[in-house]
This record gives sequence, structure tokens and C-alpha cells, in this order.
Amino acid sequence: MGMIDGSEMPWNVFERFAEEYDRWFEEHRAEYHAELARIRRLLPCPDARAVEVGVGSGRFAAPLGIPFGIEPSLALGRMARERGVEVIRGRAESLPLRDGSCSSVLMVTVVCFLDDPVRAFHEIHRILVPGGTLVIGFLERDGEVARKYLHDEGKHRFLSRARFYSQNDILEFLRRTGFCVVDVESGAGFSVIAAEAG
Repeated sequence: MGMIDGSEMPWNVFERFAEEYDRWFEEHRAEYHAELARIRRLLPCPDARAVEVGVGSGRFAAPLGIPFGIEPSLALGRMARERGVEVIRGRAESLPLRDGSCSSVLMVTVVCFLDDPVRAFHEIHRILVPGGTLVIGFLERDGEVARKYLHDEGKHRFLSRARFYSQNDILEFLRRTGFCVVDVESGAGFSVIAAEAG
């Protein structure tokens, strides 16, 4: 996998330090709300078939009105449930959802923890209806935010295990998996891309 120090898989870190992970959003409210606002601008209005892949503690799905989440961490999934999100345990590379069952998919700061982003994007394409939207928010490699977070004690525990990608990398992954990019917003090293399943 390359990005893991020792044998600890990323979701084990989220399992063990779930409270600490979730607390970051309270301690960095301005950054969190700025990210939320940018995602809201690109995300189609969620309906009953919208899902967040890597829902974490529900900090994005809940305020955005996304009813379902996929999450490997039991501890974070419990938090998302407490915020009113229905959570199914699973991973992006092997989604436990039927073909064409989702209208839109959100994925925020998840791609950097995936074993195989291309496989995950293939899976997302599979579960989306034709013309369905994927909105992906991610920290850009060498971006201001990634550099800052790697030195932020609260985030370092999680992001030291991350593999960051450039915006061009993500655009290429999307192109290779049958997505058509419709909008890109980037600032301070946090990018949000909206793409439609072709």
C-alpha cells in the first residue's frame, strides 16, 4: 500500500481515535464551514438516493441532507448514525450497493486513504444512475492545506497515513472511469470537483 507505516490500516486509526477526529470539526469551525459551503455549491440537492462514501462521523452528510453513508469504521459510523445518517459498513473499492441505485455520491477527504482510487471510482460509477453526479472534495498534494494539516497535531495522526494526489491526478482517474467533469473549485489546496457518470 505504500502509505501505511507499520501494519496499521487507516480505518484502524479512525476507529481508535474517532472522538479526536470528530472534535477537529469543532476546533476548526471556520475551515469546516468553508469546505461545507464549497461542497454545497457543487452538490445537486440530495434526494433519498444520495449517499456519502466515507461518511465518517456524518459531519458533511448530516448538514447537507444526505440520508445514507458508507463507512468502514464502526466508531465513526456510530457517530454518523447519531447525526441521523443511515450507515452501511463498507469500503469505496467494493461498495455494498446495487448498480444504478444512487442519484449522487459525495466523497470528502477520502481519496487520500484509498488502496485503489481508480477501482473506487469504477465502483462509484457502477452505483450511480446514468448522468448521476459524483462530488469529490480532497486535499491537493503540495497544497497549502495538506502542508498545514501535516503539521497540525490533531490531523497529523490521520494524515501521516495519507497519499495525496494533484488535481490533475484526480481528473485523470475520473476520465479513466467514465466520468465527465462538469465543475472544479479550488482554493488554498482544497479542491472540489463535480463529475457526471457517462
